[in-house]
Amino acid sequence: MKLSLCAIVKDEEDSLPQCLHSVKDVVDEMVILDTGSTDRTVEIAREFGARVYEFEWGNDFSAARNEALQHVLGEWVLVLDADEVLNGEILPQMREAMEREDCLAIALLREEVGATQSPYSLTSRLFRRHRELYFSRPYHASIDDRAIALLQKEPHWQVVSLPSVAIFHYGYQASAIAGRNKFRRAKEAMEGFLAEHPKDPYTCSKLGALYLQEGNIQEGIELLERGLQATEIESPVLFELHYHLGNGYRQSQDVNRAARHYQKALEQPIMPQLKLGAYNNLGSLLQGAGELKIAQKIYQEALKIDPIFTTGHYNLGMVLKAQGDLQGAIAAYQKAIQLNPDYAQAYQNLGVAWFKGGNVPESKKAFNRAIALYQTQNPQEAQRLIQGLKEMGLL
Repeated sequence: MKLSLCAIVKDEEDSLPQCLHSVKDVVDEMVILDTGSTDRTVEIAREFGARVYEFEWGNDFSAARNEALQHVLGEWVLVLDADEVLNGEILPQMREAMEREDCLAIALLREEVGATQSPYSLTSRLFRRHRELYFSRPYHASIDDRAIALLQKEPHWQVVSLPSVAIFHYGYQASAIAGRNKFRRAKEAMEGFLAEHPKDPYTCSKLGALYLQEGNIQEGIELLERGLQATEIESPVLFELHYHLGNGYRQSQDVNRAARHYQKALEQPIMPQLKLGAYNNLGSLLQGAGELKIAQKIYQEALKIDPIFTTGHYNLGMVLKAQGDLQGAIAAYQKAIQLNPDYAQAYQNLGVAWFKGGNVPESKKAFNRAIALYQTQNPQEAQRLIQGLKEMGLL
């Protein structure tokens, strides 16, 4: 059973080696479509043994991905971006699913490394090569629309989801976003598609969320509300519409509407890991409203789903500290630090908890570590913390 890597790239010399290294012993061939690189991307791809093809960029990701598919020879296709890495531990599950004669596509759980809200997403990046299975939509290009149509036509096929993380995605790290005009490319592609499909709920969800990220709150909310008016909405899209509306109304200080939409998002029948952002944001919303006990339960529910959800441990520490449970807060901060040793805010609040509990030496250690991290991550915050500790007599 031949497996082909299929990727489109442009100026990816920094990230491509890590991506290709993760699959070089897994796939039978590598097909790389370059859309105009001016750095060493093409050279690096060839060094890994990839077949490289050129394609003129036309602001349409699906067109590029479909062109790349034309050069694939394998029975199965694995699609990765240059800023993604395959998790080798998933290989036995992948192989088992691919061996099923009725398996058309495999939805892979992707960890969004560096994302501050939603740490996981589900993406259909592993699929059987089939003449009717190809990408659609100019941005967030996906085979999902074609897979749904094919399942209706040939109902013997199955789409399988794997529960473990298969892909690590590094595109949400601050350095990666700063290095590209990510928002502009996304807006141009999605706004063009929306002009022709004004009520498409998927595009309303993605573009509405992007407007919120840019600070266009009202425009984002209006577009997300429009998406909810569609007659048929798949559960994952309905989740995203409600989740992003929760974010939008939270940003516009409409706490009640925000909470209702987060609750609606959590009701959707999707993989629990995908709901962590909604749990986290609802907990934060309730925490801000003084509903500390309820917020605590929500954070604990999120941590049942994912015990290594770093932000969840930190937020649990904050709500426990606010209730006077200093030992519980200290344990939660320490767990967050164990998972992320560079978590400056966790060290700072650990210092506060130790200080309130009367352990000044441990408090000073935590504060000093927070200052050291802030001096690299956020120098202004480092200076504010130093000034505050001087006023307290701790420096």
